[in-house]
Amino acid sequence: MIAIRTPESCFENLEGYPFDANYLQINADLRMHYVEEGHPEGELVLLLHGEPSWSYLYRTMIPVLTEAGLRVIAPDLIGFGKSDKPTEQSDYTYQNHLNWLTTFIEKLDLNKINLFCQDWGGLLGLRIAADNPQRFARIVAANTILPTGDVAPNEAFMKWREYSRTVPVLNVPKIIQKATVNELSPEILAGYNAPFPSAEYMAGAKIFPSLVPISSDHPQTEANRAAWVKLAQWQKPFLTLFSDSDPIMKGMEKIFQKIVPGAKGQKHHIIAGGGHFLQEDKGEEIAQHLVKFIEET
Repeated sequence: MIAIRTPESCFENLEGYPFDANYLQINADLRMHYVEEGHPEGELVLLLHGEPSWSYLYRTMIPVLTEAGLRVIAPDLIGFGKSDKPTEQSDYTYQNHLNWLTTFIEKLDLNKINLFCQDWGGLLGLRIAADNPQRFARIVAANTILPTGDVAPNEAFMKWREYSRTVPVLNVPKIIQKATVNELSPEILAGYNAPFPSAEYMAGAKIFPSLVPISSDHPQTEANRAAWVKLAQWQKPFLTLFSDSDPIMKGMEKIFQKIVPGAKGQKHHIIAGGGHFLQEDKGEEIAQHLVKFIEET
C-alpha cells in the first residue's frame, strides 16, 4: 500500500478550526489524525464524519460540547482530512474502513462512548457499535443509515455515486455547498478543500459512495443485516437528529425510531434549515441537543 499525506501547509489558517493535531499510527502504513478537546474526565463524545468532509465539519459543535464539560474526539477517516491517504481506490473497502476505525477506538481504549454519526460516519459507527456494544453508552444518528442493499437507493444517491466515481477531479467545495442550506464563505469552502490539493489525494473520496451496499450481493450485506438484528435489541439511549432538507436521507429516521428499542420515548428532532451536512448548517443547535440528550439520559 502506498499512502500520501496532505502537506501541513494546506491546513494553515483555516477558518474557525483552531484545534491542535493529534496522530495515531493505525498500522505500519497508515496514520490517522484526530481532534481531542475538552475535559479528560468528562463524558466522551465521538464525532464521525462522512464523505467528502472531515473533522472540519464539527468545528462549531466542538466548542459547545467542551463548554458543557464533555471530552470530544473527532477523527479524520483514512483518506480524508489530515489522515493518510492511500493512492489506490482498491485499498479502500468497507471492511478496511471498519478495521481502521475499530483499531483507532481500540488503541485509544475508548469506552462509554457517546457516538454522533452522520453519512458514512453511521455506516461505520453503527456497525462498530452493534459489534462492540460494551464500548458505547449512547448513539445519535444524523442523516445516516446502515444499508443492507435489500432496498434500492433513491435516484439522488445513484446520481451522486456515478458522479463521484467518474469525475476526474472532485469539486469538493461545490459538493459541500450543494448539500448545505447556508451560503458558505470562500474561506469555509477552502477549509473543506484543504485535504485535497490535487487529484492524487482523492482516491478515497472518489470511491466512497461506490462502497455503499446497493444490492443484496454486496460483501457487507450479511454483516449489516446482523448489525440490524443487534440494533433491534439495543436498549441504550438512541436519538435521531435528521434535517428537513436532505434529499438522500430524509425520512430514514423513522426506521431507527421503529426498530431500535432505545429510541422509544426519546426527544427526536427534525432540524429545520439543515441540509445533508446539517453540522455545517446548524452545528451549535445540534450540539445543544446532544448535550441535553446526554444530561437527560
